Amino acid sequence: MILKALPLAAFLLTACAGDLPAPAPAPVAPVGAASRDASLAPHAMVAAANPMAVDAGLEVLRAGGSAVDAAVAVQAVLGLVEPQSSGIGGGAFLVHYDARTRVVTAYDGRETAPAAATPALFSEADGRPEPFVSAVLSGRSTGVPGAIAMLAMAHADHGRRPWPTLFARAARLATDGFVVPPRMGAAIAGRAPQAGTPDAVAYFTKPDGTRYAAGDTLRNPAYAATLRRIAAEGAAGLLEGPIAAAIVARTHEGARPGAMTLADLKSYRPRRTAALCRPYRVHIVCTSATQSGGIGLQEALGIVVTTDIGARDPADPLGWFQIAQASRLAYADRDYFVGDPAFVAVPVAGLLAPDYLAKRAALIGTVAGPAPDHGTPHAAPAPGVDATVEPGGTTHFVIVDAQGDVVSMTTTVESIFGSGRMVGGFFLNNQLTDFSFAPMGKDGRPAANAVAGGKRPRSSMAPTIILDRQRAFVAAAGSPGGPAIQAYNLKAIVGLLDWKLGAQAAAALPNLVARGDRFSGDTALFAPSTVAGLAARGIVLRPDDRENSGVHIVRRRPGGYEGGADPRRDGVARGY
Repeated sequence: MILKALPLAAFLLTACAGDLPAPAPAPVAPVGAASRDASLAPHAMVAAANPMAVDAGLEVLRAGGSAVDAAVAVQAVLGLVEPQSSGIGGGAFLVHYDARTRVVTAYDGRETAPAAATPALFSEADGRPEPFVSAVLSGRSTGVPGAIAMLAMAHADHGRRPWPTLFARAARLATDGFVVPPRMGAAIAGRAPQAGTPDAVAYFTKPDGTRYAAGDTLRNPAYAATLRRIAAEGAAGLLEGPIAAAIVARTHEGARPGAMTLADLKSYRPRRTAALCRPYRVHIVCTSATQSGGIGLQEALGIVVTTDIGARDPADPLGWFQIAQASRLAYADRDYFVGDPAFVAVPVAGLLAPDYLAKRAALIGTVAGPAPDHGTPHAAPAPGVDATVEPGGTTHFVIVDAQGDVVSMTTTVESIFGSGRMVGGFFLNNQLTDFSFAPMGKDGRPAANAVAGGKRPRSSMAPTIILDRQRAFVAAAGSPGGPAIQAYNLKAIVGLLDWKLGAQAAAALPNLVARGDRFSGDTALFAPSTVAGLAARGIVLRPDDRENSGVHIVRRRPGGYEGGADPRRDGVARGY
């Protein structure tokens, strides 16, 4: 099959999750605790982007499983029913709260570049950046997948159910068949070039030659076999043996082959660190650590907390203006300074220092001016100007178990259907296109997010857990959406903590993404007076420019847990 190359702007419109038609929200069963009514789940809850994945998680929890146990089951099902967003061929960040010790731990399952990768990975022979679309579809776009290895590490730390049992439901759905959800059906029929690759066409075409659509029953026995191998062998079932060999072989095919080896896969190691936690008024917000989006989100929160946003409400244009300006300032720093901390110095302490945050907040002003430049925090390096292009995609889920332990996890294969290449019934990621395509600035200084062998690309993913000052669990939240994740998470946290909204109302808030000189948002969901008030402050939103988030939230209330599921996707929040 010959794929027509799309211009970059067109690709970003087609390859981002936000381009998919927004299906009608899936109905929520009124059993236990449903996210769209006032009932509470007294024991446990799962909020995720698909009801089949939520049911898999609840099945594990009812059997006495931990939040991490349920996360394994949820990811296994999402890889089947939401393959456009995440899967076992991708990466993830997970933040875990231990209710007994009140410790929050961050797990990093971000993909890594092959050891042989160089800064010129996405450069043409003349040094110019390779066209973005061809890079995504090439074998060199795929990094060593980390989600399963990360989950195995977290399971070793916090699991209560046997690892092999956690894949049973997903394997059964793959073997017996599942009903194609609305969002997956939209992706199959969408304009993303990955949906037209030979592997995707073969998987999504019926015997009569037509494409599978929402409501059809689809089977994936190859995925079931892969899950059974991982269930029996752990992460080695994916990173060693025949599946690993198939991954390497598939990435070496085509005109722009990758450099991944079996040694790259076998040597992959997830990271376990303390979560990045900072005070926010009377709360503590904990996120994933650098090189994730946690640092950008924490800076944006540190800026907006200096304002009077808590005295406002979701209809007040000044509150949204403050969110937008804080976002722009934090994005400017994040886009310049953040890269894999194993390779570059990231001035985390300087970016989050109170005096620096106050200086950045002083730039909010009363009218949105030109794109702000990055600041100069203490001990800041001087990397080259970044040229990273980061499409949307991804998914997020939250789980609270009967012991009060919590998982907040954002997981991805990068663009829709990753690179469009499949092995073993799952899609390979295109995560390495999250590196800067121009490894150096014009002055010859390397970008913080330049490619290097063994390096992890910068990410926007920022799963979040919120505590009170006694470190008791308050809420957990997160969203997919590529670079817009920071904005989605920021408005959700402001909604929960400053505007005192319930979980569902916070998840359903309109989106406003402000980065550089670009402003976009849910104009149809904002009150006309809010849109007009923003325009008067220099923030003009294009009509019907909807940002397609996927916020999922679980919040502790007296008597149980309340869930929120973003109505822009297929998700639900259910508990017992």
